[in-house]
Amino acid sequence: MLDFRIKTFLSVCKYMNLTYAAEELHITQPAVSQQIRYLEKLYGVRLLVREGKKIKLTPAGEVLLSTMTLLRNDENAMIKRMRQYNEKKKALIFGVTLTIGEYVIVSPLAQYLKKHPETDIHIKYGNTSLLLEHLRGGEIDFALVEGYFKSHDYDTLHYRTEKYIPVCAAGHRFIKDVKTLSDLLPERLLVREQGSGTRDILEKNLETRNLSIQDFSHLVEVENMHTIVSLLVQDCGVAFLYQAAVRQEIESGLLRQIPLADFEMEHDFTFLWNKDSVFSEYYADVCGELKTCE
Repeated sequence: MLDFRIKTFLSVCKYMNLTYAAEELHITQPAVSQQIRYLEKLYGVRLLVREGKKIKLTPAGEVLLSTMTLLRNDENAMIKRMRQYNEKKKALIFGVTLTIGEYVIVSPLAQYLKKHPETDIHIKYGNTSLLLEHLRGGEIDFALVEGYFKSHDYDTLHYRTEKYIPVCAAGHRFIKDVKTLSDLLPERLLVREQGSGTRDILEKNLETRNLSIQDFSHLVEVENMHTIVSLLVQDCGVAFLYQAAVRQEIESGLLRQIPLADFEMEHDFTFLWNKDSVFSEYYADVCGELKTCE
């Protein structure tokens, strides 16, 4: 088990505030400070420094945080697995982004459940940034995301590569002739919320052209992918989405891909989990099996 002073350190890092950490741990602020000083004396380094009224981690503190976060998460995973063996059942807790959860993972997940009827599965939905927070907090075992992430922080397994396309209603009339990406700027853009991988990819692509989503004449921000697709079908604007999210509507003639001479893009869907976890091999096996179930 983690030393209680390490748990205090993790709580301080969570809030970057001694008072909030003390409240969470139900101890006094002087007790929090005393436990941090004990760790600094034990390791012979400064872990926290003050900058005005704020505190921040030193480089040594960053090392301790990343190491102890991994140990805490592995301890939680260990406890969960031990209890599973005692109850003679298995359980998986993992996260998926909304696009993947709604349009990609259902079929392979169904096949996995048929092969492993003894396994309980808990799935958390969220945008990429939220799922990465869940991973760092040890709330999920692994995640399947389509957004950008710092690859050196995670162990990964490529799931598949998906086309990322501009789409509109089949009968949509453009304000001007559309040949290139900039020709779409007079249109209303339907886009996901900040933190979404689907939006992040578009924003990074626009940045390379010195553009942003704010350059479109009108903007509609929606947190639900089904709503975006429905608005597209109702001819309420244009959007940039993964082909998997609109494949059925395109095949049925409700939507169409917008041909652009200067836009052709693909992006990876990736399994990831906390780097150097003692359960990395287990997570890799599970993710690998889900991949083969596609």
